[in-house]
Amino acid sequence: MNILIVGSGGREHTLTWKIKQSPLCKNLYVAPGNAGTALLAENVNIGVEDFSALGNFCKEKNIEMVVVGPEVPLVAGIKDYFKGKDDLKHIAIIGPDKKGAILEGSKDFSKDFMARHNIPTAASKTFTSANLEEGLQYIDNHSVPIVLKADGLAAGKGVVISETREDAKATLKDMLLESKFGNAGSKVVIEEFLNGIEISVFILSDGDNYIVLPAAKDYKRIGEGDTGPNTGGMGAVSPVPFANQQFLDKVEEKIIKPTVEGLKKEGIDYTGFIFFGLMNIKGDPYVIEYNARLGDPETEVIIPRLKNDFVEVLKAMANKTLNNIQVAFDERHASTVMLVAEGYPGDYEKGRRIQGLDKVTDKDVLVFHAGTKLSGDDVLTNGGRVISVTAYGDNMKQALEKAKATAEIIDWKGKNYRKDIGLDLLSLSAAE
Repeated sequence: MNILIVGSGGREHTLTWKIKQSPLCKNLYVAPGNAGTALLAENVNIGVEDFSALGNFCKEKNIEMVVVGPEVPLVAGIKDYFKGKDDLKHIAIIGPDKKGAILEGSKDFSKDFMARHNIPTAASKTFTSANLEEGLQYIDNHSVPIVLKADGLAAGKGVVISETREDAKATLKDMLLESKFGNAGSKVVIEEFLNGIEISVFILSDGDNYIVLPAAKDYKRIGEGDTGPNTGGMGAVSPVPFANQQFLDKVEEKIIKPTVEGLKKEGIDYTGFIFFGLMNIKGDPYVIEYNARLGDPETEVIIPRLKNDFVEVLKAMANKTLNNIQVAFDERHASTVMLVAEGYPGDYEKGRRIQGLDKVTDKDVLVFHAGTKLSGDDVLTNGGRVISVTAYGDNMKQALEKAKATAEIIDWKGKNYRKDIGLDLLSLSAAE
């Protein structure tokens, strides 16, 4: 079949790599793609929100399936657009419609959804500029640290953890009055700080059935030791040592099943991925956030562990036959280290020449492009998160060492990466 992947990051390069392996895939396109996807598929210079151009391209190339990577087109209604057109509605769209994508598109909605379906999460309250004073009083009576979240999409950066009430008040004013996160921050969810360890869990859903993918742990902060501002993700590991079967059973019973059943009860026919950003607190899972798509960089450690023909799995999602699929996963550990631009997640320069890509020869290492572009024969930086280096290992330590060794080989002016990804889990992993 002819398949179009929508997106341009490390997640989309990973999906391209996996889908390309399927004998069911005839022609593969990526819009707009990056320098890495260009090695495997045909890049198409169409933006992720240009639904009209994407639709016309699908008609021109007889596309049978569209796999939507990032959250922006999902929240904007790419599936609704295709399903509303007689000449496009036959195309399988892997991703939820607007009603489903609001799980990620609005923190306020997702909090209310969890309350309606008794899904464990942090206590919270939502404020706008109209009730700013009430929000400031709420902070006065709240314990610290305190978490402030922009209601809408903010590219993974709309969360601020304030250590003092004064800082929390200043942040709330910045978000509501100074548009710190643009329209995404026109509503702010203030919630209690959950003190535990984070874990990412993903499912594939066809609206009736679901499959649980391997758990991963993402590292959001820019600085080593989990310091500095949040990013879109600086690295990830899978499996996660503390996520034993007992814990994962709790996740399924308390969180996954109530979420899938809750969506059905509310008339949301959800076909796509659901990301559960969780906090493990003394062995019990709590939801920090939902995403309506695969996470990045977790995709780079989860998808390489999936042994199945991925297109076969995606077809089952579209046909509501996931219950007929038996998934198998590589038992090896996978770790990914994200190489980022100097200055990220703040201001950074683009267009710096990347060297060393041709020197990566370890068969257990995969290099996925994120913010890159081609300029003649050169690969240039074209974003904040630039390259994701994923390595397999018989154990976590081995996977981490291979990823970091490769991270040293690839270079450009101002390259930055965290050298401590996964180190906090090594003692747990060794104890298994």
